[in-house]
Amino acid sequence: MPAVPRIDPKTIFTADEWARLTRRSSARGLWLVAHAWGTIGLAIALVTLWPNPLTWLIAVMIVGTRQLGLAILMHEAAHGGLHRDPKLNEWIGQWLCAVPVGADLPAYRRYHLQHHKYTQQPEDPDLVLSAPFPISKDSFVRKAVRDLTGQTFVKQRLPLLKALFTPRAAGDSVDHESFVATGADRTKRFLAANAVLLVLFWLCGAGVWYVGVWLVAMATWLPLVTRIRNIAEHACTSTSADPFTQARTTLANPLERALIAPYWVNYHAEHHLFMYLPCYNLPEAHRLLHDKGLVGRVTVAPSYLDVLKLATARQRAVAAE
Repeated sequence: MPAVPRIDPKTIFTADEWARLTRRSSARGLWLVAHAWGTIGLAIALVTLWPNPLTWLIAVMIVGTRQLGLAILMHEAAHGGLHRDPKLNEWIGQWLCAVPVGADLPAYRRYHLQHHKYTQQPEDPDLVLSAPFPISKDSFVRKAVRDLTGQTFVKQRLPLLKALFTPRAAGDSVDHESFVATGADRTKRFLAANAVLLVLFWLCGAGVWYVGVWLVAMATWLPLVTRIRNIAEHACTSTSADPFTQARTTLANPLERALIAPYWVNYHAEHHLFMYLPCYNLPEAHRLLHDKGLVGRVTVAPSYLDVLKLATARQRAVAAE
């Protein structure tokens, strides 16, 4: 099938507006990575200084969301948006964002650009994520329970360990649900990076929280918020060739941005329309589309709760999940 059509930004924005939207800041890209890791550090400090069930739960949710944030910043690097120097962009995106959460920037970029080229079309590698929707509420609850009990984590991460004992060419792929990259070399990098994190946690007097927060968050909250993000981006959107309708923007409130959608990932429709805009300029793109009377053509949801209501509108549970 032909690639989906692209919108010429010159037909929408003035030259000054487009120059402002496309302006990239290496300092801001570095700040976003520092912010992700700094937020993780503060969450660990919180539960280390005041260990109790409430601070532990808050830390797990915050760390799990920032683990997703690291994957989102890897996505930013896949579009060349973290640093103007391509080599630094690759290094930061790979080693500070992708590898610690089990991803791989080059592998992710290859499949992700196919997603942009064929969005919501049969050739879209991410179509499997949106095609089953809507589902029933019972079906979603079962999926959420599997996420929060670690079952999804085991399903997604077990191939990483198996890859250590398989030929180099085996399992060389990216899990479409989780961004996790398989392959023996990638598994070794993931384990090495996490060994470094364990040492750093230990040197900071928080060694127990490497397992108690970092790994628990990766095994529970991260799969759930990744699932919600996947649903919000394309579930129950149009499969037509109109690029304005193929992805959804969710108008996330501050709590949703803190615990579900970091780093402007909720402006997914704008990202698909103009995929090389840096993520911090996507809210401005949304505002300009609104001012120009074009936001009505865009699929927009008021909140993530509204998205989940739409995505779980099927009355009868799906027999096979």
